[in-house]
Amino acid sequence: MGEIGLPRSMFLWSVATIYLFAFASLYVQIPGLYGNEGIVPVRLVVPQSDRPVLDQLQAFPTLLVLGPQLGLNPQQAMELVCLLGVLLALAAVLLSSLRNSLVFLCLWALYFSLCQVGQDFLQSQWDSLLLEAGFLAVIVAPFLCGGSSLRLHDPVTFWLTRWLLFRVTFGAGVAKLARGGSEWWSLSALSHVFESQGSPSLLAWYCHQLPAWLLRLGVVLLLEAQLVVPFLFFAPLRCLRLSAFYLQVLLQLGSLLTGNLSAMSLLTIALCFSLLDDEHVSSGQGPKKKKKSKTWMQSIGSLISLLLELGVFALIIYSAVELFQLRIDWEQKIVTSKTKFTQQQFADVLKLVTVPSIWVGVLSLTWEVVAAMLGCVCARGVLSKLWALIQWAVFTALAAGIFALTLVPYTAMENVSSSKILPEVRKAYNMVEPYGLVGAYGIDHNSLTEDGRPEIVIEGSMDQHKWTEIEFMYKPGKESRAPPLMTPYQPRLDWQLWEAAHGAQEDSHWFTGLVQRLLQGKRDVVRLVQTDDAQYPFSQTPPTFIRAGLYKYWFTEDSQDGSQPQQWWRRHFVQEFYPAVRLGDPVLESMLRSHGLKEKHPVRAMSDSPVGQALALVRDQVSPLSGPLVLLALLATVASVCLVKSMIGQKSKGVPPEPRGKKDKEPQPVTHKNKGKKDNSEERPQDSDRSPRKRRK
Repeated sequence: MGEIGLPRSMFLWSVATIYLFAFASLYVQIPGLYGNEGIVPVRLVVPQSDRPVLDQLQAFPTLLVLGPQLGLNPQQAMELVCLLGVLLALAAVLLSSLRNSLVFLCLWALYFSLCQVGQDFLQSQWDSLLLEAGFLAVIVAPFLCGGSSLRLHDPVTFWLTRWLLFRVTFGAGVAKLARGGSEWWSLSALSHVFESQGSPSLLAWYCHQLPAWLLRLGVVLLLEAQLVVPFLFFAPLRCLRLSAFYLQVLLQLGSLLTGNLSAMSLLTIALCFSLLDDEHVSSGQGPKKKKKSKTWMQSIGSLISLLLELGVFALIIYSAVELFQLRIDWEQKIVTSKTKFTQQQFADVLKLVTVPSIWVGVLSLTWEVVAAMLGCVCARGVLSKLWALIQWAVFTALAAGIFALTLVPYTAMENVSSSKILPEVRKAYNMVEPYGLVGAYGIDHNSLTEDGRPEIVIEGSMDQHKWTEIEFMYKPGKESRAPPLMTPYQPRLDWQLWEAAHGAQEDSHWFTGLVQRLLQGKRDVVRLVQTDDAQYPFSQTPPTFIRAGLYKYWFTEDSQDGSQPQQWWRRHFVQEFYPAVRLGDPVLESMLRSHGLKEKHPVRAMSDSPVGQALALVRDQVSPLSGPLVLLALLATVASVCLVKSMIGQKSKGVPPEPRGKKDKEPQPVTHKNKGKKDNSEERPQDSDRSPRKRRK
């Protein structure tokens, strides 16, 4: 690969931006999720101890244990950690000098502290990916200098982001066929994915209306992009890597717009920057350079590269045609498709491919290591060479160690044996696994079913005769409400309700806490459901009874005349999910005790310290706003500052600085007299040959 300065800066800026979205999105939801009167109060998780702070951090590694030192209760400590993350991430987004290792280490520590106490609401796959990508940003970023400075070992550490991209992409493809249902094998998955995903958007409804043959072709494209194309990430030919980059970004943008999967998609796009180089990024900036004429050897090399690239593309297309039986039906003008291989054949091929894929990674990393070492040897000065080689050795050992740790979850894919992993590597992985430095990825596709998406509908009643549905802002509810678009905001409660609908009731212990708070009418929890009191049917008086039912939802079909549908969803009742309960009900009290949601410690009042008062002031300003509006305000702030900086930069470039001590003189017109002097000066070298000294000779 070429120089990676610009792609590295893009990766670091993207990670800082995603941190900003994650911290801000969680901060809005803290009172309802983790507050003293929230669904799962954080005070029930953070242990109260009089031991020294270092001992508490060793036993329970989270910065929230420092809250009592500042006179803050656990909820305030959690809000402080979130606000510090927002401010630090915002500063890193706006100032390149702050995109360094120290800042990213602080961001990682803050987010890790939140995940330690976040329970089910902070255990999604993109939380794990953010922790691992954030840790890689610590290694990739400069230590204390600005984000534009480059070190000779940077290609080695930046390569780890490419390996993480490969694991995420390839793992998702393997999960579809290894653990997925018949929908992926029959190539009908996209006919159900758009309506079955966690938070479908309005665009998902329109994509769902596409012809069935085109959706089946989309499944083929998706499987090829996740199972075959990831191997191009390590291709020595630049065109192959760039093609893989644009294909992956295109797929992630589609997922972002149709499924509101902002964090996972944005993180994957950020990792895709590892496939770029400075030449390609800067090709669209400034005037194009004139191409130099090539020698005949260079022309032959370019021709060979072109033929190899065309051969690889032809092989990928041929594999798709043969493996999925792609045929053109000229009469119906469609493309038919059918999976040719079986699940056992796929498992056998996966076993054969896993070890070679590891060796591909080893060779690619070795290439970067050797190239970096040669750069260190070519450095000027003995001390510069020695210092560069020391850094190279340290970061090469670190990259090799992280790569070895990733082999444990990578080889643990379905039906893949990991017996060849050294026991020492396994022990090291078990030690770092609780810190989220290395994760296993592969979306669980067992939730995809052909018979609609399961959804929990909560209802309230005052007399147990007339029941009123409680509609949430960000998940499917009434059939007439269009799917929302809330990217990049992530509603944690709505997402958990979707996951709870696919699992057993006993696994959703937090659901009992939600029922209790709705019966109590706690405003912070109600704001997670509806920020507009007019949309919440029990805004004046909380319901006396609460129950929940399990429904199946389907997208409606497109109208024949092309008009906007009156109903976006159709649904029917499946079964009872949660029985009708009221406050003091023995069933409810028993569930609260069994799930550990009964009060263990007295509730600490909000602190009146200066830090506590500042937190209360910020909360009062933010609480009236919805989550998407808060993130939209942050986006507008970042965009405005970046626009002003670009305008100032263009203005400063347009006016060259005036030299000190000298004044620019206006060019004087050339008169005949001056012209004559100029001509004489030009003829003077010729006249010098006629000097007396030479004439004597």
